[in-house]
Amino acid sequence: MVWKTLGAVFAAAVLSGSLQIAVAQESQESQSFTQYLDSLKSDAKAQGIDSTTLDSVFAKIKPFKRAVFADKAPSEPKSSLETYLPHVVPEWKVEKARSLFKTHRAELEAIGSKYGVQPRFILALWGIIADFGTDSGHLPLFSVLASSAYEGEREAFFKEQFFAALAILERDSIDFDALKGSWTGTIGQTQFTPSQYLKFAQDGDGDGKRDIWNNTQDIFASLAYYLQQAGWQGDGTWGRQVQIPKAFDTSLASLGVKKTFSQWSSLGVTRFDGSKLPAREDMQISLILPDGEKGRKYLIYDNYRALLKWQESDYFAISVTYLSERIKYPAIK
Repeated sequence: MVWKTLGAVFAAAVLSGSLQIAVAQESQESQSFTQYLDSLKSDAKAQGIDSTTLDSVFAKIKPFKRAVFADKAPSEPKSSLETYLPHVVPEWKVEKARSLFKTHRAELEAIGSKYGVQPRFILALWGIIADFGTDSGHLPLFSVLASSAYEGEREAFFKEQFFAALAILERDSIDFDALKGSWTGTIGQTQFTPSQYLKFAQDGDGDGKRDIWNNTQDIFASLAYYLQQAGWQGDGTWGRQVQIPKAFDTSLASLGVKKTFSQWSSLGVTRFDGSKLPAREDMQISLILPDGEKGRKYLIYDNYRALLKWQESDYFAISVTYLSERIKYPAIK
């Protein structure tokens, strides 16, 4: 009887939610894009955005067919890490990363020291999220955000980003035409959302600007500051690949389970080469199996968790850490 009651409640909740979405979509469809912009402009004015700024911006906004780009967006290959990593971090990207490390070593080391983030991780993150700057977005940001909000699927999010973009325009005096982004509304070589830009963008070279589109020092400083604020520890690393014994209790492989090195050792976990784990008790570490028991196994530390705050995906975090290891070894002279 209880299960029937719960089922009825759940069904009612789903129906109610579906109706709310349908009503919202119907309401959205009853508005033209021009009418929606008028409403958006009123909301922005209520938030204190200067009327002159609003008149200038809204006069240039045009409808943007976001779905066209969504259809063309490359999808992640459904695979294991054994095939995914060579796809995302091919040898040419490793060679380019190591070459760029040489080129930018001085600024990377200065910024890394300031923010407490090792240079190889700054460079690796840049390489994965923006392909070292070749993927920084070239679309008119305000048109993308306004159109995405108008579509209604994530209206609240895109409206928030639209207002944040207006704040960028006012605070940093960036021209309308210079605010370019991707079809998802992220901006620059850091791939920040506008609200993340306001929170994390840094002036890396002290020129009074936060140019995450063209200035590598600003880009590196912004990425480093993000990681610092996510809890990055400059005196540590991200984790290590390990081996586990047969008949291991895989329920322990979870971000929610933390143990010391000695506790993992007592359960039979070893370094990847079969040798003993470090003899230290000052860290709480988790075991993850991204591809299950037959795939790669990792012990991960707090810095790995910081990467997950950027994107909650083991494949993403491991691709960044893998590239960082390829930058580190062999040593770059």
